[in-house]
Amino acid sequence: MGPMRAARRFALELEEAGVLDRVASVRGELYGSLALTGVGHGTDRAVLLGLSGEEASTIDPATIEPKLAEIRETERLSLLGRRVIPFREANDLLFHRDHMYPPDAITQHPNGIRFTAFDVGGDVLLNGTFFSIGGGFIVADSEGAGNAPVMSTASLPYPFQSAAELLQMAARENLAIWQIMLRNECTLRSEAEVRAGTLHIWQAMQACIDRGMVTEGILPGGLQVRRRAPRLSQRLLEKEHSGKGTGDPLAPLDWVTVYAMAVNEENAAGGRVVTAPTNGAAGVIPAVARYYARFVEDADEAGILRYFLTSAAIGVLYKENASISGAEVGCQGEVGVACSMAAGGLAAALGGTNGEVEHAAEIAMEHNLGMTCDPIGGLVQIPCIERNAMGAVKAVHACRISMNELEEHKVSLDQVIQTMYLTGLDMQSRYKETSLAGLALNIIEC
Repeated sequence: MGPMRAARRFALELEEAGVLDRVASVRGELYGSLALTGVGHGTDRAVLLGLSGEEASTIDPATIEPKLAEIRETERLSLLGRRVIPFREANDLLFHRDHMYPPDAITQHPNGIRFTAFDVGGDVLLNGTFFSIGGGFIVADSEGAGNAPVMSTASLPYPFQSAAELLQMAARENLAIWQIMLRNECTLRSEAEVRAGTLHIWQAMQACIDRGMVTEGILPGGLQVRRRAPRLSQRLLEKEHSGKGTGDPLAPLDWVTVYAMAVNEENAAGGRVVTAPTNGAAGVIPAVARYYARFVEDADEAGILRYFLTSAAIGVLYKENASISGAEVGCQGEVGVACSMAAGGLAAALGGTNGEVEHAAEIAMEHNLGMTCDPIGGLVQIPCIERNAMGAVKAVHACRISMNELEEHKVSLDQVIQTMYLTGLDMQSRYKETSLAGLALNIIEC
C-alpha cells in the first residue's frame, strides 16, 4: 500500500508541477526491504497501479489483474489515466537489492523508493524519494525521517504522547480511553461521521473474513500454499451441526484462528483488506472483533465502537513512539502491535477499566518481543498467515489475564513499547523483512 501511494503521489506531483504532458518516461527504483521482498509483497504491481492513478481504498479488486496485464502486454502505462508513456518493467522498475537506502537520501528507513520522470530528450523533469514506513503511511525524503505523527496534536482537546499521559488524563477527566479517542476524532469530523466511518471499517473487515472463508484455491507466488480457511471453517460448521463441538470451551478460539487466517489469505491473494495496523498483520484485529461479536454475550454495536476506538489509541502510541514497520523492527512491530491493539480493544469492549486496557495491551506485546519478520520467498504467506492466527488468540488470552488480575503489574505499556523499539533496532537487518535469514533461508536449505 505504501509504494502504491508513493507512486500515485509522484504522478500527482508531476501534474502539480505542470509537467505531466511532457513526461516521456518514468523510472522507479526500490531499495532495501522493498527491493529484497518487493515481488513477493506485490510491490511491483502496486507501483504500476499507483502511477496509473489508482488508490488502494477505492480500486475494484476485480479490475487489478486486467489492468496489470494490459500494462505488461502493451508495455505502455497511462500516468494518472491521462498521459500514456512506454513502460518496460525490466528497464523502468529497478530493484536495488544491494542498497539499503537511495543515494543521498536524508531519511534512513529500509523501505525506500525513488521515482524519476524524463522528457523526450532524456532530461530530468522531476524526481522524488519516498519511504514506506508501515501501515500504508509514506513520507517524502524532504519531509524528514521517521515515524511522522499520525495527526497533529496541537488542536486536539485531549493530546497524549504516552500511555501514562493517556491514563492520567482519562482519570482526571473521568473518561474511558475510547471516549478520549472519540472526542479527539470529533475535531476532524462529526460524531455521527466517526461512528459511521468506524462501522464502515468493521463492515469491510467482516466482508474480508467472509470472502476468505469461502474462497478456495492456491495462493499466488510459487509456494503452492493452499487456502486453508474454507476447509477449517467447514469442519467447524460440521462439528457444530453434528453436536460434536458442544461443550468444548475452546471452540471459539478455533473460530478466531479461522477468521484471522481468512483475512490474511485474502491479503496474500491480493484481495481487499483493512490495514490494521499493516497488511501483513491485518487478520488479528478483525478476528478478535468477530470473536467479540459472535461469542460474547450481550455484545453490541457500542462494544464494537469501544473496541476500535481503543485499539486505535493503542496503535497511535506504537506509531508515534516506536514503529509498525516489519522492515524496521521485525514482526513484533506488525503482528505484535496488532495483538496489543486487539487485546486492549477487547478489554474495552468487555467493559474493562482503563487500567485493564493498558495491562492487556502490555501483556500482548511483552510476549511478542523479538519476533522476526522472515517471510519465505518474500511472500506474505509463511509464517505470516498462521502468525496472525496465533496473534489473535494471544490477544484474547492477554485480555483475559488482565481482567482477572487483582494487583498492579510491574511493566507498563510505555516501557514495553520502548523495549520493542530498541529490540527492533538491535535486530540484524537479515531478520527484518529481507528474506535473508530465519525461515526464509532455512526452508530453502531443507
